Amino acid sequence: MFGGVLAGVLCFGSLGAQTIGHLVVPVAEVAYSAPVGDLPEAPVPETPATAPEQTTAARPAAPAAAAGSSSSAPAGSEQTTDAATAAKAREQLAEEQLKAQKKQRVLGLLPNFNTSYDAQAVSLTRKQKFQLAWASTTDPMQFGVAAILAGVGQAKDSDYEYGGGIGGYSKRFGANYADTFIGNMIGNAVLPSLLHQDPRYFRLGYGPKTHRILYALATNVICKHDVTGKWEPNYSNVLGNLIGGGISNLYYPADERGVGNTLENALTVTLEGGVGSALQEFWPDISRKLFHRDPTHGQDAIYAAKRENQKADEKK
Repeated sequence: MFGGVLAGVLCFGSLGAQTIGHLVVPVAEVAYSAPVGDLPEAPVPETPATAPEQTTAARPAAPAAAAGSSSSAPAGSEQTTDAATAAKAREQLAEEQLKAQKKQRVLGLLPNFNTSYDAQAVSLTRKQKFQLAWASTTDPMQFGVAAILAGVGQAKDSDYEYGGGIGGYSKRFGANYADTFIGNMIGNAVLPSLLHQDPRYFRLGYGPKTHRILYALATNVICKHDVTGKWEPNYSNVLGNLIGGGISNLYYPADERGVGNTLENALTVTLEGGVGSALQEFWPDISRKLFHRDPTHGQDAIYAAKRENQKADEKK
């Protein structure tokens, strides 16, 4: 149990979460003034006003085929060019936002790449999803986490078939890191790309603490669709963890295999994901209070001002 909780705290939910199928249901949209206990609607990503303008360079007219005749580009060509320009602008903006995310760390050490503090963050391309998952999976701290968990497992003599000594420790280390690698790549890259789901945690950042905790827990079984930005069941996370659990049967000892153990591991990962999501939600508050540093780089203040302006407009 100690190893599971430690993994959740250090990995910040990077393995995702999983749960039994009947728990995977969309959460109703709730405004900020919703009663405590309801789940809120997270900020819907949209392209900021600062995104590059979607313009199309004027095209030279085609030369005349004969004297007195002229030709022009097809009517739909300009629309196609506009759409391509818009897609390129969104991809470039997503790349800039992704670079900022890859600099996010807790206490200057623990990677927090999978959290978006930007309510207007645009969806990632398939390539960017793989880049994000790879950066999280290969970060040196992930190897450190696997090493710590291997040491705890050896001290508890868990997975006793691995044995003791350097050989047993190496097997436990390999198994722990394999869990991280498989879970991240399948649940945060492969399936999100196929199902058009966003693998990131979109921080809420406001409201009562209970309200925010429930939101954080809910994001382990729901996520945003790339195109619509609406909440839907997080098939990527749930199926990814189940698939990862199934693959782990190939390298875990015989007594740790089977359907029962796979489902038990799934529940453990769900709990770890809940701990990780809560830490992702409240870390900026903790950092500002204890270390006088704002990991959101002013995003919280901007959105707070917008909410105040909206309230003022509603009162008029």
